[in-house]
Amino acid sequence: MAAKNDLKAELLGVAFLALGALGLISLAAGSAGAVGEFVRRTLSGLAGEGRYLVPVAVGLLGVALLRERRQQDLRFRLYGGGGLVMVSLVLLDLWLLPMGATFREALLNGLAGDGGGVLGAFFSYILRRAFGVAGTYVILGSVTLACLALATSLSPGELSQKAGRKISRFASAVSRKTGEFLFTEVKEEEEQVSLPVIIDGTEHVPVKAEPVPVSEPQQPPPVITDEKVPTRVTQISLEEVVTYKPPPVTLLTRVPKTRDGSGTRDIADSIKILEDTLESFAVRAKVTQVSRGPAVTRYEVQPAPGVKVSRIVSLADDIALVMAAPDVRIEAPIPGKAALGIEVPNKEISLVHLRELLENKEFTQSPSPLTVALGKGIAGQVVVADLTQMPHLLIAGATGAGKSVCLNTLIISILFKSGPEMVKFVLIDPKMVELTTYNDIPHLACPVVTDAKKAAATLRWLVREMERRYEALAMVGVRDIARFNSIMKFSEEKRGRLPYIVVVIDELADLMMVAPVDVEDAICRLAQMARAAGIHLVVATQRPSVDVITGLIKANIPSRISFAVSSQVDSRTILDVAGAEKLLGRGDMLFCPVGSNKPIRLQGAYLSDREVEAVVEYLQKQGIPLTEEIPVEVTPYEEAFEDDDELLPQAVEILFRAGHASISLLQRRLKIGYARAARLIDIMERRGIVGPFEGSKPRAILMTFEQYRATLERRK
Repeated sequence: MAAKNDLKAELLGVAFLALGALGLISLAAGSAGAVGEFVRRTLSGLAGEGRYLVPVAVGLLGVALLRERRQQDLRFRLYGGGGLVMVSLVLLDLWLLPMGATFREALLNGLAGDGGGVLGAFFSYILRRAFGVAGTYVILGSVTLACLALATSLSPGELSQKAGRKISRFASAVSRKTGEFLFTEVKEEEEQVSLPVIIDGTEHVPVKAEPVPVSEPQQPPPVITDEKVPTRVTQISLEEVVTYKPPPVTLLTRVPKTRDGSGTRDIADSIKILEDTLESFAVRAKVTQVSRGPAVTRYEVQPAPGVKVSRIVSLADDIALVMAAPDVRIEAPIPGKAALGIEVPNKEISLVHLRELLENKEFTQSPSPLTVALGKGIAGQVVVADLTQMPHLLIAGATGAGKSVCLNTLIISILFKSGPEMVKFVLIDPKMVELTTYNDIPHLACPVVTDAKKAAATLRWLVREMERRYEALAMVGVRDIARFNSIMKFSEEKRGRLPYIVVVIDELADLMMVAPVDVEDAICRLAQMARAAGIHLVVATQRPSVDVITGLIKANIPSRISFAVSSQVDSRTILDVAGAEKLLGRGDMLFCPVGSNKPIRLQGAYLSDREVEAVVEYLQKQGIPLTEEIPVEVTPYEEAFEDDDELLPQAVEILFRAGHASISLLQRRLKIGYARAARLIDIMERRGIVGPFEGSKPRAILMTFEQYRATLERRK
């Protein structure tokens, strides 16, 4: 039956297209046969000067019949289009014919093909007699707005917003072109100016004047330079801003919509099972609402008066057994509601693809350049977050739980939202497998850092960059980077604007093993102060232990995401609450934003490696030059500090006397701490004095004392 209706609609669409084409030919051609002449006279009498609108409207109706399958939408479009045609005919009659004509004269003018024809004259006369000319225009405006809403399936508010955006975009384009034209004209006039110059008081020789810079400020805006820090993030040029094109969402996978017909029946059965189970344990409670999400279904249970919440929480394992679920998480109580949330995993987990989130209005209408799409909540709502408000994010979870995919969705979301003139990335990937894909994209402030020792130097550079930015903010007299950039936007020195810097650390545990003191100090300093300077941290680790996620790091990174972990201790280490040990994996997460006392359960967005590679390849083809690289290698100052340690000669002598090398030996003999002793061993390993680390065995000494002295003489 549905296929038969579709065929009927398509045949009608073809017929209306043919009628519209014949009508246009009859009106445009001088000789279109007897039928064409009849059509031309009929349309001229009915619509007057608006006769061309009728065949166009008929043709559009044919297109709608071919494209639209829902009868209700088609009916609305038909009403809206017909109403717009009638409004046009009435306006033509008001504008082209005299106001004082009688009803008979108006109809005769319409039959003659003037104004809006018979139809326009009829409605125009009635409206003018009933409401006057001003009232007629008011009514026509209201009818036009209503017809546009019917024809486009958009509300009047959405129509006004779209129109406002179009007008503002057109006005900005006109002002930009006008400014370029005026600038070119002024520059040409300056080049043509000649001034008479007196030489020896006798001769006047016209000399062409030097071009004068236009709108040069008397005091240029402050640009902070630090001689001690020779490198900084190079600002994006205006040419890069113009040529950058964000990647299209067509590069990402679109998920076909599926229908679950048995969902309602299964939920009704589950409600009965849940209530019966609680009653069997002498707990009187009622399920008041059910929210079905991509991964879990939450049953909101309202206990009867006198029933303790702890009694229901203690029944989590029994409920999981009865519901045949791998695990059940109970949120007691749900924030803002007088109910408990019993979260039961669905039999099948629905993937949440990133494209669906990027096309949602929650993401597209967010004004922040650091908007990230996280996933969908338990009720199926899209959840996005603003990294500028977090302002730093800690991500942890077991291997395979979805941590790396979450990092990719975070980076790709920002790439879709902002150009390289707005956001720069510093990616630190000691594992060398996750983030190296993003090399050579224009958003990188430096190549992806894969060496843990260079990562510590990069973090120290970021601390210096933060201090340099604060000096710039202080000189301008503002408190954050957003106000600084708004001032620089209207100044002559456009390059003074500072991009946001997003620092992504994929594996914190590797960095803490190599340089725990330096890394922890740099991360804590950045987390405490870098928000106003536009530097934001995203730190991820798969080992949520207290020696990796220290108390200082947790205290300074308030926003956290936890994927599935192995124990309740790990959950408390990340979130300070239990619950992450009951997550399902495959993107199931608990998101605890800043200021929230309880985490929110989400199903994270899925992004395949192929999609990431497609976006990166598109950005690499942009041809936008990369900014100046940050020197992530050890700086000359640091080399001098490491290679010229005052205790180095004494440490070498101790090792030669002992016949072996170890950090504990230097600690005991020199009475120094572990960090300095380890640094001395590293210096000697680089110089070839001692061998590499061999587990529990002491390091071997690779040269004699005489060879060391000869090497030292050569270095001098």
